[in-house]
Amino acid sequence: MAYKDNYATGDTIDATTFNELIKSAVFSFTNLSTLQSSISAPIDGQIGFAQDTESYYRYDADSTSWVGLLGGADITAVTITTGANSGLSGGATATSGAFTSTLLIDANNLATATAGATDYLIIEDVTDGTTKKALISDIVSLGDITAVNTASNSGLAGGGTGGDLSITIDPSNLADGSGVTLDSSNDLFIMEDATDGTVYKVSAQKILDAGGFADIGLIIALG
Repeated sequence: MAYKDNYATGDTIDATTFNELIKSAVFSFTNLSTLQSSISAPIDGQIGFAQDTESYYRYDADSTSWVGLLGGADITAVTITTGANSGLSGGATATSGAFTSTLLIDANNLATATAGATDYLIIEDVTDGTTKKALISDIVSLGDITAVNTASNSGLAGGGTGGDLSITIDPSNLADGSGVTLDSSNDLFIMEDATDGTVYKVSAQKILDAGGFADIGLIIALG
């Protein structure tokens, strides 16, 4: 088409130019099928509008067909769903307007597994607030206590390998001292002061000097 934008009153337009102007206009049709049948001799780049789909079409001379003006995109709705074992919950569906969707972390929507040293955990870096992954082995290396045990002859009982652990005094977990020769100056007793509950170590001689065992509040175990 010989482009011209400065027509003046009285200028004549020949049939060729008029037809080119007609083909440059955008016409509206009820649907794509009507558009295709109504424009019998389209030119490359000519545009038409289909009312049923609210879509513009462009004639492509190379393929001799009407194609979507925006490259044939056909998305008519958006849906965000959270799959099983995704660790997420939420989502939304929309077919028009501004689309928003809120997703939340949901630990209940995860499969269970036995953790290994080479598995990852999701952590938040408190330095910059970014979310990162960390090896379980790296986290364990920060502290590797795996059990609290009470040894034989320790006078203690309790402990364990997990959870909240308790340790108690257990005189039965001591070596038998019935055959020991008492060294009154150096051997020690563990004693609780009945007045204030303080626990002390006391020599056998101290006890003897106090008049034997009669005035001792509570003897807990032999040392």
